[in-house]
Amino acid sequence: MAIREQLLEYRDGSTVLEGFFCHDDARPGPLPAVLIHHAWNGRDEFVERKARRLAWHGYAAFALDLYGKGKRGETTEQCQALMTPLVQDRKLLLRRITAGLETLRAQSAVDARRVAAMGFCFGGLCALDLARSGADVRGVVSFHGLLKPSGLPAAPVRAKVLMLHGYDDPMAPPEDVLAVAKEFSAAGADWQLHAFGRTVHAFTNPQANDREHGMVYDEAADRRSWHALVQFLEEVLR
Repeated sequence: MAIREQLLEYRDGSTVLEGFFCHDDARPGPLPAVLIHHAWNGRDEFVERKARRLAWHGYAAFALDLYGKGKRGETTEQCQALMTPLVQDRKLLLRRITAGLETLRAQSAVDARRVAAMGFCFGGLCALDLARSGADVRGVVSFHGLLKPSGLPAAPVRAKVLMLHGYDDPMAPPEDVLAVAKEFSAAGADWQLHAFGRTVHAFTNPQANDREHGMVYDEAADRRSWHALVQFLEEVLR
């Protein structure tokens, strides 16, 4: 195994973006690929570790950048300031997502016909928005994602959809779960939702320990959700 890592600079209009790409050079290509959407703080070591794990499983992985090269949030206020303009302009957000997808597909190591997407928290919303757009990807996976609809014109959903959700997540309450289930059913999607009991937001992040605001790491949910991801990717990309 020879995991190759590189930073890829790309653009959305005049905005310079920088994503993290990795794959196993020892595997014959082109490889099935996974686009990874970061949480509200920006592309960081957390999503880069996920990319490396996926490379170990035989995928090419690209952790995209939604904010701009070098832009990261350290405090709650900074993260909110970075995320809010994109959440409020889902058309712009989709354009950023699509720029990342096109960059991934353009890599010589990637089989452009076999691509899936995933994301965490804000990134989970991004993965779902990609499916909502009717994009030609095999599947999307949301980890403790925000579930609010995009408000953009509805399109037939071609991707299979997997939502991995903490049932007690205050940022995606049961009414949002019911609404997203109705939304994807109406769109004709092949969708599934795994809800983990007594589990809140950010359950995959070992640094999450804010019980007051419902953001707490859960080792069991983290492990189970990763197993569900691996099984799903095996189904949609192999």
